[in-house]
Amino acid sequence: MGLDRTAVVTAALELLDESGLDKLTMRKVAERLGVQLNTVYWHASSKPRLLELMADAMLDGCAAEPLPEPWEERARTLAGRYRSALLAHRDGARVVAGTDVTEDNTLRFADALTGAFLAGEHDPAEAAWRTWALVYFTLGLVQEEQAADGTGGGPESLRRAVTPERYPSLAAAVPHFGGFEDRFVHGVGLIVGGRTREPVRRRV
Repeated sequence: MGLDRTAVVTAALELLDESGLDKLTMRKVAERLGVQLNTVYWHASSKPRLLELMADAMLDGCAAEPLPEPWEERARTLAGRYRSALLAHRDGARVVAGTDVTEDNTLRFADALTGAFLAGEHDPAEAAWRTWALVYFTLGLVQEEQAADGTGGGPESLRRAVTPERYPSLAAAVPHFGGFEDRFVHGVGLIVGGRTREPVRRRV
């Protein structure tokens, strides 16, 4: 059986997990597969294109049924699956954040999440903005979470840097920042259950 795109993406994801995004190259993918470099380029025309395919592969199954019927629970479930998909791969959030993907897994996930907000009787603009807000929030949080993994970063380093004398408001808030899981649940709750935007008033 000849080499296909799935095999190329699978090899790239394996290398990502082993060495991280900064060390991932098209040549290393070719070496992993035991093929010529131009064979990899046949299936992924450039490294940015390969990253798009990897980002889409990460979201495989994120929109799969069963999903909860209540729209709020559906949105929260989809957000949780998205975060888990990003955390499942080293530098997963960095890969996805650097792409503009219009592949099937990504579009199915976006469609399911937008559909949850539409089911909550939000208008299409509100559904779109909440979908983007939830995606951007999750991407940013997971990038921080993955960067802090094993480095001593995150809230603990912030607590050490903040002093009440210099940053009094921040010092009062820092003890309540919590871990990444708490921050994720709280942020998703705000986005899903937050107040609907005010209608835009046009100038006459």
